[in-house]
Amino acid sequence: MSNLKRLYWNYSRFSLKIIGLALVITALTLLAVKCTGKGVKQQPPEAPIVDYSQVATPDFNADSAYGFVKNQVDMGFRHPGTKGHAACADYIAKTMRRWCDTVIVQPFTTTLWNGQTVEGKNIIASIAPERERRILLAAHWDSRQWADHDLDTTKWRSPLLGANDGASGSGLLMEMARAMSSMPPSVGVDFVFFDVEDQGIPEWANRYEDNTWCKGSQHWAKNPHRMFYQADYGILYDMVGTSEPRYTKEEISMNFAQGLMNKMWSCASYLGYGNIFVDELSGAILDDHLYVNQILRVPMIDIVQNSPSCSFYTHWHTVKDDLDAVDRNTLKTVATVSLKVIYSDFPPKTE
Repeated sequence: MSNLKRLYWNYSRFSLKIIGLALVITALTLLAVKCTGKGVKQQPPEAPIVDYSQVATPDFNADSAYGFVKNQVDMGFRHPGTKGHAACADYIAKTMRRWCDTVIVQPFTTTLWNGQTVEGKNIIASIAPERERRILLAAHWDSRQWADHDLDTTKWRSPLLGANDGASGSGLLMEMARAMSSMPPSVGVDFVFFDVEDQGIPEWANRYEDNTWCKGSQHWAKNPHRMFYQADYGILYDMVGTSEPRYTKEEISMNFAQGLMNKMWSCASYLGYGNIFVDELSGAILDDHLYVNQILRVPMIDIVQNSPSCSFYTHWHTVKDDLDAVDRNTLKTVATVSLKVIYSDFPPKTE
């Protein structure tokens, strides 16, 4: 099989199609109800247009974000059981304590596709944990231990540094936390760093099992850090540092959180990033947002690299996913769009 994470199991895909069909039927029914006695459809009022240039946001420092990415990569391989993994967990938790009101490290034990038992750590850092209304910003922080997409087949069982696939999302979250702490929005914010996301079954195993991926988000969705956890919406950042960024409207995101995704892409277009946030529907991707959507029912989108000519991006799951694969300007672009949407929805409270 090529491109494992793009595969999506038939049952869930069928379920999502049914959900989509139900939404279409519901929409058509509502349109029918809005017709007058003369059979003329009432036009719904136009949604207000947000002037994102007037939305004040905190400053996101691209160099700082890149530094957070570099610090993770400098720790080496960060899959469970390695020194780099232990060091990185401590680093993320310590760093987030600088800007967040609470930091919770959630340990869990899980079994990989090959029967190996590993210890993982989800890290949840919160701004204004007392607020009932919340948003969720997430990424995975582990690096993959099998470079099963490398062109050199002798490298297939080698670990990789995961600069873009792993460290870029986590680095972006850390800088987002620093920036947002200086100008808190009028909503509680939970930054969740998922572990054991990228240890799914490698292609050379010659079989495929869906639930071998995203172990940390599966655990957290079933055991959230706060009982009955809910959020207005969530954004997942995965592979958000490549020098040729391209993000499309991924199917699971559109099925569960279409309004948020359209708002993000509309904002990006308004800001001049329509060539990066491409208005194109794309297939379902097995990623952490699936379990947050399915289990917790928090509407969550996935901002994930989607290069048209290769699997996600050129160095995906290869030993060349190092710092050369990360562009600080891309981190800045993704954060700028995210902050504009968040602060247009939840501007800081004025005294």
